[in-house]
Amino acid sequence: MTGSEEPDDELLGRVLLSRVVEPGDEVAGRWVREYGVREVVRRLREGVEPLPGVSYKRWDGLRARAVRAEPGRDLAVALETGVRFLCPGDIEWPGQLDDLGDTRPVGLWVRGQASLRMWALRSVAVVGARACTEYGAHMAATLAGGLAERGWVVVSGGAYGVDGAAHRGALGTGGATVAVLACGVDRPYPRGHTQLINRIAEQGLVIGELPPGDHPTPSRFIVRNRVIAALTRGTVVVEAAHRSGSLVTARAAQRLGRHTMGVPGPATSGLSAGVHELLRDDAVLVTDAAEVVELVGDMGELAPERRGPVLPRDLLEPGARRVLAALPGRREARADEVARGAQTTEDDAIARLYELRSLGYVERHGDGWKLTRQAMISVRAGRSGC
Repeated sequence: MTGSEEPDDELLGRVLLSRVVEPGDEVAGRWVREYGVREVVRRLREGVEPLPGVSYKRWDGLRARAVRAEPGRDLAVALETGVRFLCPGDIEWPGQLDDLGDTRPVGLWVRGQASLRMWALRSVAVVGARACTEYGAHMAATLAGGLAERGWVVVSGGAYGVDGAAHRGALGTGGATVAVLACGVDRPYPRGHTQLINRIAEQGLVIGELPPGDHPTPSRFIVRNRVIAALTRGTVVVEAAHRSGSLVTARAAQRLGRHTMGVPGPATSGLSAGVHELLRDDAVLVTDAAEVVELVGDMGELAPERRGPVLPRDLLEPGARRVLAALPGRREARADEVARGAQTTEDDAIARLYELRSLGYVERHGDGWKLTRQAMISVRAGRSGC
């Protein structure tokens, strides 16, 4: 909503519900779907009988919140701080959030100038441990920077550790990033990331389900993760212990049919144990941005083929390589012995041996042939890479 528009009943009703019901409340989502926003709000403010699915005690608590709610004031405060409210069906609403069904947000509060719908179409979540290692922070920042350079939007939760590294990695390349908060978007959390979150709001987007001034709780962090999963094309987990909240995001992504990826760590690291568990299931192992884009991107966005360094022997013809490999390491061999080892004729072996001699790989000693020092190093290096 812009400052020149008058809020309608649907908008005001959804703003009220954002303060009355908790994010991800499936029962409230069902009410909205079955009765509509206006009727749900009317019943909350006037009705004595509870709507289906809640006890009288819980209904009384919701009604008490509804009576105190001031949606008009919430909108005014939001506008003063450069925050707008999006409703499902708005032009800027990301349609993929509808995949959440009855747990879909009743609306989203947004700070920043970009279009959330457009950005979400080409976005990837990068999440992981708060108490990450230097390796985790490096991988998150490198992945995010690489994704941003390729035109992808990096989405994360604004927390310490992997989240913060991912946001900084994207910002550092002049790229786009979105922070999804578990509190009001006008109240940066954690406090130590106030400067970072304000910078994200200037260069990217800060979004959340909770109205201005609302504070985070442990349960709000958990349900916030479903929005990160639904909003993006895929989720990459960088370092996560067995009980990490980032695994909630990954499993939500799996349920929603999104791509789920993990960055491996040391087998002995408890901070990578959760990632490795994901990889043992259906997640895909990734090590850089190109591999992520190959999975979530459009047809033809393929990661480069991975291979070791090119050795001089790799440039030889296959037949010459077989003859070279058939020569013993520390003694001479006759041409017929080399031919048998290379599974070719003696004439072909002799022709290949002369070719290899001209290239400095073998030398002739009477009727025998022997590897040169250069060739022994090359063959040894090739075998060690097998």
